[in-house]
Amino acid sequence: MLHHGPAAGRHSSPILMAALTAAAAYTCMYAFRKPFTAATFDGLVYAGIAYKIWLVVAQALGYMASKFYGIRFISELKPEGRCQSIIILISAAWLALLGFALVPPPWNIGFMLLNGLPLGLIWGIVFSYLEGRRSTELLGVVLSSTLIFASGLVKSVGSWLMTDWGVSALWMPFMTGAIFIAPLAGLAWLLNLTPPPSALDHAARAERRPMTRLERRAFLQRFMPGLTLLVAAYLLLTVLRDLRDNFAAEVWKELGYGGQSALFAKTELPATIVILASMSLLVLVQNNRKAFFLNHLIILIGLLVVFASTFLFSQNHISAPLWAMLDGIGLYLAYVPFNCLIFERLIATYRQPGNVGFIMYVADAIGYLGSIAVLLMKECSGLEMAWSQFLITANLGAGLLGLALIGLSAAYFWPKQPSTP
Repeated sequence: MLHHGPAAGRHSSPILMAALTAAAAYTCMYAFRKPFTAATFDGLVYAGIAYKIWLVVAQALGYMASKFYGIRFISELKPEGRCQSIIILISAAWLALLGFALVPPPWNIGFMLLNGLPLGLIWGIVFSYLEGRRSTELLGVVLSSTLIFASGLVKSVGSWLMTDWGVSALWMPFMTGAIFIAPLAGLAWLLNLTPPPSALDHAARAERRPMTRLERRAFLQRFMPGLTLLVAAYLLLTVLRDLRDNFAAEVWKELGYGGQSALFAKTELPATIVILASMSLLVLVQNNRKAFFLNHLIILIGLLVVFASTFLFSQNHISAPLWAMLDGIGLYLAYVPFNCLIFERLIATYRQPGNVGFIMYVADAIGYLGSIAVLLMKECSGLEMAWSQFLITANLGAGLLGLALIGLSAAYFWPKQPSTP
């Protein structure tokens, strides 16, 4: 039942502010993670592997390690100290970028690993302010939309620093972070003012609390076949997102659009708008089971858009910018539900004790492991394929396989009856 009246208004205003603050804070986090991908580092090769591949893999290894650590850390996270944790972790990542700028290649590769280690915990801390509420879909979509726009934004900022201000590719990541460090600290303080979930939230979505080791094991054992299918699909989507995200500069250059710094943000903005408009409507679906399977349907539609748009581009039926826009819309239609929505509704439907952060970090850890494996396979196997062609091939293959995995997941969960409070 929807709540109306002054009390509901007083409650909704701080929550909406929390959503916007969380999204802005996470956008600032990307300034410490993704700017380096705006540089191509042409001609730098070490041990037969391109320097940029070393950087992407090093950061991803740090990020992946923090995801594995986060399975326990985030699942046991308590409200106290979250603000300080965000500031400390971001500061550590920024200092690593300073080391990256000061130490010459290839010795600075290790600093990119150190940069990734603290950043992998930020999402779980930020989302812990938002989960377990009747409006979590809307809050989660606002937060998850930053995954789309923030990466393009900070790459545009990084490209602007290099092209308009003459900042070197090595100093550009640190200087981009310098622009965002003060706003992020202020946003973390504001986020810490978010009120906790109410009794009505607990009744509608199940209370969220830190998990013990036995509770984590029980959660996995109860849903293991379905979770395996979902995590496998998320692995594919993580690989596609990382390829598209980390090597957008190379893809655009190969397609004849190099040197256009605003292009990164422009092609991601339509996807952000579509995701915000479509996914936020799920907050209107109060039946948790229906919403859980609607998330499956949305993921299926997203995968179809990825496959169809890529096929049309490969046959020269649509232009590169249109393909990039449609591919982004499809990819994030499929990817965003995994970043809170489908697992939020899974917990709410079956009322298994736990929190979204736990299962998200299991999925993320495995997803980044797969992403690293694909990069190393391409680079070490001697496969001579342009990044644009590699992305096309990956989109077509992962699109079809992902459709099968999500269909099987829906078939597994469908007979399971929801638990009552």
